This record gives sequence, structure tokens and C-alpha cells, in this order.
Amino acid sequence: PDGAEPAPPRLMAMWDSVLLAYADRGRVLPEAYRRTVIRANGDVLPTLLVDGYVAGVWRPVAGGIEATAFHPLAEEVWEGLAAEARSLVGFLAGREPEVYRRYGHWWSRLPDAAVRVLPGVG
Repeated sequence: PDGAEPAPPRLMAMWDSVLLAYADRGRVLPEAYRRTVIRANGDVLPTLLVDGYVAGVWRPVAGGIEATAFHPLAEEVWEGLAAEARSLVGFLAGREPEVYRRYGHWWSRLPDAAVRVLPGVG
């Protein structure tokens, strides 16, 4: 979209190059969220990208995608993320979400935030 239009919301993968390739991650990752998203061991959590900036994290769960927003999001943003989730769950069909269980402890340490399970079917 042009500069007047907000960028569509996206579900970015764990270790996505958008976060890894920047010399200055502040262009997409607000400093307030950096330590939550980039873990001490260097792992980068899968993120919600809203209008070009990290706004939360996500993980696959049974039946959909659990999205955790670090700040309030407009309902139309949640709807855009739900569309992304439907597409992603279709792609992940047949894969076991428990393969990511080693990262589960990070979700218990997230700041208070809005959490929604975005269903994998429309």
C-alpha cells in the first residue's frame, strides 16, 4: 500500500528475516517489545506485524493460532490476523503443533496482553 494506507497485518515466522536482517531492528520492533520477542538465547519468537511494526506474538495451538497482542488492536486488525491464521493453519494442516512445545515456557512469561485464538477454519 502507499504511505497513506496501513500495511496489512501479518503473522511473521519464528526467526523471520524481517527481524534478523535489520541492523536497526527499531524500524519494525519497538524497543519496549525487544526483550520479549528476541530471547536471551537469540531465538526470535513468531510475531504479529501490524502496520509494519511488531505488535505481539503468536503460536500454533490445536484448532488455530493463539495470538497475543502487546497493546490494544482494532477489530479490523484482528479480522486481518484471523484471515492470515486461516491461511497458515491450512498450510500447517496435518502438522503437530506440539512440535513447538519447547517454546511454551516463553508464553507463560509474556506481559499481560490481549490473547485470542484465531480459528483455522472460516
